[in-house]
Amino acid sequence: MSGPGDTLRILLVEDDPVFARVLSRALTARGHRVAHAIDGPAALASAAAAPPDAAVIDLRLGEESGLALIEPLRSRLPDARLLVLTGYASVATAVEAIKRGADDYLAKPANAVQVLAALRGDAPAPSVETPSLKRLEWEHIQQVLRAHDGNVSAAARALGMHRRTLQRKLAKRPVRR
Repeated sequence: MSGPGDTLRILLVEDDPVFARVLSRALTARGHRVAHAIDGPAALASAAAAPPDAAVIDLRLGEESGLALIEPLRSRLPDARLLVLTGYASVATAVEAIKRGADDYLAKPANAVQVLAALRGDAPAPSVETPSLKRLEWEHIQQVLRAHDGNVSAAARALGMHRRTLQRKLAKRPVRR
């Protein structure tokens, strides 16, 4: 990969327009060129039109999974660094991302310095924190709840817990560190 002062061509695959704009501006201000795609097909088209040195892929792209994008990008861009960036960090998704060909995995919120360190293969910046167990549990519950269209009873059955227990857990949203 390039050295600290080299310009990188970065493909940012992110469906959150605010986060994409903030990260793009921060990376551009550091001298890098950023192409933005909001979904898998747009990312593959962008990579074919102008192959990047690196790609930052959001784990959740609307209804799509960014994990599905890793293998096609890796086959088109064998030398590019692929970084999965997510607000839903878990050991399982980190392992899956690496198995599919990602070079690194970062939990949001991550800033441009942390993203660039990961893209260059440097040690992670010290301010990167792993979410607490309570936070991971709450996010998993949210995933299951969304998968059951907000039906608390169906989500509780899928999670193997009583509906009232699930309601109590939902009422105790953990704070993000």
